[in-house]
Amino acid sequence: MLTMEDIIRDGHPTLRKTAEEVPMPPSEEDKKTLLDIMEYVQNSQNAEIAAQYGLRPGIGLAAPQINVSKRMIAVHVYDNKGVLYSYALFNPKIASHSVERSYLLSGEGCLSVDEVIEGYVPRFARVTVKGYNLEGKEVKLRLKGLPAICFQHEIDHLNGIMFYDLIDKNDPYKPIENAIAIER
Repeated sequence: MLTMEDIIRDGHPTLRKTAEEVPMPPSEEDKKTLLDIMEYVQNSQNAEIAAQYGLRPGIGLAAPQINVSKRMIAVHVYDNKGVLYSYALFNPKIASHSVERSYLLSGEGCLSVDEVIEGYVPRFARVTVKGYNLEGKEVKLRLKGLPAICFQHEIDHLNGIMFYDLIDKNDPYKPIENAIAIER
């Protein structure tokens, strides 16, 4: 079981690398890594397990965050209607996106970043994500709201991008044009 000890922190070189594609069909080792990542995210949202093991709650995790530079992410998040988006994906990518933007009013956080970094992170309001599930079958997801933001955050990790790279350094709370403000 993964714990906070397994999650590398800001400044570690793996977080700035472009992760490698995972060959399809996935190996047993790659499947286990992806399952471990998903298990962490789910466990971190269970108050009892999180308290017992000192897990910081998260809604997504990417393989580079556990020092595995491969294109894998796990997301376990509810949208504003209470619909669960729970996906463990190999080689996820944004196939298309809206012109319209969105951002979290509360800002974003990251399990690899221990301090709070304030500011708005501009994201696409709607994205279509393609990737492969644990069985190696293609998955296509149309996302908006918090799930869209979460998937973009995790896919950024696969490209060596941290959320704070996208915050306006001179004016962190500068209004984002043509953007929907999302409450968490």
